[in-house]
Amino acid sequence: MNIILVVFDTLRKDCVGVYGSPPWGKVHTPHLDAFARESLVMTQTFPESLPTLPARRALYTGQRVYPFHNANYRLKGDFFGAAGWGPIPEEQATLAEILHDAGYRTALVSDLYHMFKPSKNYWRGFDEWLFLRGKETDRYRSGPRPIQAEIDYWLPKAWQSKNEVDYIEKSLMNVRERTKEEEYFAARVFREAALWLEQNQDAEKFFLTIESFDPHEPWFVPSHYRKMYSGEEVEQEVVTSRYNYLTDADAAYVRRAQVNYSAAVTFCDRWLGHFMESLRVLGLLDNTMVVFTSDHGHCLGEGNYMGKWGYHGVPAVMDLPLFIRFPGAQHAGITSDIFVQFHDITAAILDAVGVQPAAPIDGISFLPAALAGQPWPRKHVTVGWGTTPTVITDRWWLNCKMDGTGALLYDLRDTYPFARSVARKYPEMVKSLFALAQEDARGGFPDWLLDLAKRQADAPGCSDLAARK
Repeated sequence: MNIILVVFDTLRKDCVGVYGSPPWGKVHTPHLDAFARESLVMTQTFPESLPTLPARRALYTGQRVYPFHNANYRLKGDFFGAAGWGPIPEEQATLAEILHDAGYRTALVSDLYHMFKPSKNYWRGFDEWLFLRGKETDRYRSGPRPIQAEIDYWLPKAWQSKNEVDYIEKSLMNVRERTKEEEYFAARVFREAALWLEQNQDAEKFFLTIESFDPHEPWFVPSHYRKMYSGEEVEQEVVTSRYNYLTDADAAYVRRAQVNYSAAVTFCDRWLGHFMESLRVLGLLDNTMVVFTSDHGHCLGEGNYMGKWGYHGVPAVMDLPLFIRFPGAQHAGITSDIFVQFHDITAAILDAVGVQPAAPIDGISFLPAALAGQPWPRKHVTVGWGTTPTVITDRWWLNCKMDGTGALLYDLRDTYPFARSVARKYPEMVKSLFALAQEDARGGFPDWLLDLAKRQADAPGCSDLAARK
């Protein structure tokens, strides 16, 4: 059996039709919806650690990254993105290496430039890897620089800090030569992935990983996708986030960002459809398992915030889509609500093809339980993001700092659970859930992150009850 792993960056779960709709209205994903109808659909999937690189390290190895031991990376040629923002440790085998040793031909097609920066090694184990240049601030083009009018069109003047201007300026330089849809990033990623399939039809079995940085910002998409959500042309586009709490003056900008994000999701959906059609034409749908997920979502007004955040973590960022289409659409129509994290996906892939890793991994294959509707040992998940673990159960959602302060507790049975924290109402539950975060932090929390947590400001509306006796 062949294996294809597809990862979109920053795809909100509620923007995929089978899961519902975001607060601002339906997003059109006909190809993902068709894919879901032929798949095992998981409804409670969460990353193991965040953001981008820690999430993929867990997915690529099956090993936990939280609580970020030996993960204070300060590497030349890159910024400090977060705890764990570094390479895969040399002593950890990657899924590509494990499958390569089991006789699979392995390949990676990606435009996710963070994976290819100096010192990064996320291509380890792949027989072939293709890096499509130019996303975001990738040092792909040095000029010509956009004029101020171009910057003003894509970035509201009120948001034009030096960092944001540099970001948009570099992003525009990198994509200046595009003239048609096929040259946009998600289109290039899935066209190249389809081409790889054509060129490797002699492979006895293969493992192909496809990483699309879209629909991550900046949300540059062909204009006809924006017209699907807003027929009017505007003088001010918004293709990035403020990464801050919003003011009343930001309301119109947020609405336009929602249009552009929705357009980016539909654009991604269209080119995933192209790839799935290539699988059909090549006769691969009956002997290939396709796994589809996203690393995290994105806030577009939830909690009066725009961007992604770990403190406090919310479903718009941490609750992820996961579909597994088995060969011949076997098990289509099954939905499972058991708790799954990224390192479990690694274990599930290995389980599906009967490959045992040389060394134990932390992930657990959820496939037998999900397909049979059986009980599952994991009753909670802990998601790590820097100094702030998030603990989630069927009823409760806790976010706090590693030193136990700044607790935010949400009762998922409430009609609007994230409207207010109930940490002060349920202090014993806060302590109980924080104890789970401590238990999952094998070896304890690193001193450097504990020190950072002490200096980190509390989130609005939090309680310090988690740390009190």
